Amino acid sequence: MKMTRNVKKILSNYEGETPGVKAQLGRMLMNGRLGGTGKMIILPVDQGFEHGPARSFAPNPAAYDPHYHYKLAIDAGLNAYAAPLGMIEAGADTFAGQIPTILKVNSANSLMSDTAGKNQAVTASVDDALRLGCSCIGFTIYPGSDMALDMFEEIVEMRKEAAAKGVATVIWSYPRGEAITKDGETAIDIAAYAAQVAALLGAHIIKIKLSTDHLMLPEAKKVYEAQKIDVETQAKRVAHCMKASFDGRRIVVFSGGAAKGADAVYDDARAIRDGGGNGSIIGRNSFQRSREDALDMLGKLVDIYKGA
Repeated sequence: MKMTRNVKKILSNYEGETPGVKAQLGRMLMNGRLGGTGKMIILPVDQGFEHGPARSFAPNPAAYDPHYHYKLAIDAGLNAYAAPLGMIEAGADTFAGQIPTILKVNSANSLMSDTAGKNQAVTASVDDALRLGCSCIGFTIYPGSDMALDMFEEIVEMRKEAAAKGVATVIWSYPRGEAITKDGETAIDIAAYAAQVAALLGAHIIKIKLSTDHLMLPEAKKVYEAQKIDVETQAKRVAHCMKASFDGRRIVVFSGGAAKGADAVYDDARAIRDGGGNGSIIGRNSFQRSREDALDMLGKLVDIYKGA
């Protein structure tokens, strides 16, 4: 498969990486209906771990079956499918080679007490990713948690091992914990900080949330105001987060968040596109809909990223 200029340009930003890592990034960027454009849509299905089975799959019972998600991602022409170990294993043979996969190697759950530190357990390994033919490992960090330093150290070591074995790394960078207010979890200064931290930890692909125009940190607010940083619109906030991601030298995808109306999902995608983001990683807003509705929505998202 011949790579497009767009993809070659993106890969040229990863100057310190092995050919194996670049090959896996190129594999994802060239896959599906957005292949070659430099844009991406990824299906993530780790919500069963995070929220429990009924909250995740009861709205569309077909989604209890791991094969459903493989088929949805393949038939929608997405760039990749991300899930924890058990779900990847459940379809790895049937769907081998049909779509790039991302093995989510750490997870949290909703059964922990409120007094537990915000953290995630490591639940899979780089060797699992190799065994299952995955393009990437995926790892969540919680900037703002009292456990964040441990998480940073864990992913640095796993990323080093993965890169040596030709596997790329996606970092979910989700601010939360003792140092972050609820509004601060999606504040623009915190979102940009989270993107910067992920880039500095060596993420090849950064996953962050879309942000609001709220500014949480007083010292950061002074700079935003003094430098007149424009964060009024969602597209401007996406652009600011791209600046924080090495001035756009890293691939950044934005999460879809909680279930919402289709029009809101489309508006988010337009803002990501117009702000220079690389795409969407959209879970509940796709698989909690019927297969027909999900395919229709994902098709429209592809069209948006193509410029429609």
